[in-house]
Amino acid sequence: MLQSLAGSSCVRLVERHRSAWCFGFLVLGYLLYLVFGAVVFSSVELPYEDLLRQELRKLKRRFLEEHECLSEPQLEQFLGRVLEASNYGVSVLSNASGNWNWDFTSALFFASTVLSTTGYGHTVPLSDGGKAFCIIYSVIGIPFTLLFLTAVVQRVTVHVTRRPVLYFHIRWGFSKQVVAIVHAVLLGFVTVSCFFFIPAAVFSVLEDDWNFLESFYFCFISLSTIGLGDYVPGEGYNQKFRELYKIGITCYLLLGLIAMLVVLETFCELHELKKFRKMFYVKKDKDEDQVHIMEHDQLSFSSITDQAAGLKEDQKQNEPFVATPSASADGSAGH
Repeated sequence: MLQSLAGSSCVRLVERHRSAWCFGFLVLGYLLYLVFGAVVFSSVELPYEDLLRQELRKLKRRFLEEHECLSEPQLEQFLGRVLEASNYGVSVLSNASGNWNWDFTSALFFASTVLSTTGYGHTVPLSDGGKAFCIIYSVIGIPFTLLFLTAVVQRVTVHVTRRPVLYFHIRWGFSKQVVAIVHAVLLGFVTVSCFFFIPAAVFSVLEDDWNFLESFYFCFISLSTIGLGDYVPGEGYNQKFRELYKIGITCYLLLGLIAMLVVLETFCELHELKKFRKMFYVKKDKDEDQVHIMEHDQLSFSSITDQAAGLKEDQKQNEPFVATPSASADGSAGH
């Protein structure tokens, strides 16, 4: 008997705090996923980093042996300056000296990466004025971009997602949940094809040093706004139609970001995902909701009665010569 009571009390306790338990498991799962990613990246990339370090040491040792007039501190000072300039997007290589980082098209591409929070990092402001303007420009521009993307995605979602689902549901009588799932899958497939596979094939042709995997990697890193900056198009030697190419890439990134947000919004509107998300939300207190509803109803009822009383008084004032029923009754009794 005591065991059954204790078991039922534990079940009630778990059910009462179910949202908190789900949230705790969510946090734990996210931390484990972070650790899992760190372990995989470390085990995969650490051997390649070690090989690269060994190769650079051998090249440095061989270069110093072939140029005995140059000391190691002088070489390290020169390489440090070269790497510092490379971090600002300036290269000393002869095949890269023809590309300017701050012409209009490159600056337009940089502004789009800043406002979309992609931030490849291959080009950064050099002057203090440019850094200060970048801060002010971002503080105003990033919320403006969020507002712009929200408005565009809301309008596109109405025509691309909600109306087609409602049409098939009303016109053909299909289940709305089934239609929504099929539509979300098809929309995701079309988006991946149009903004990942096809652009990856195009980039693999236009960029000399990129294969299809590297091109697809660039598309995903860019449209997910990760923006690592290890692959940036239009930076090759003697790139043909570089200005037009940069403008095209800017349009691609903007349209691709809108398409990604539309797909995410479409999946978030699925009934199953809504139920799944509610597991981790804080549930509202029903008593507080009922109190708010009763107070709102009382205020509404009192305002309606006040308005009705005011209308009656106005009618009485507008009709001063009409006798009231009590007065007419008194008069008839006197007669």
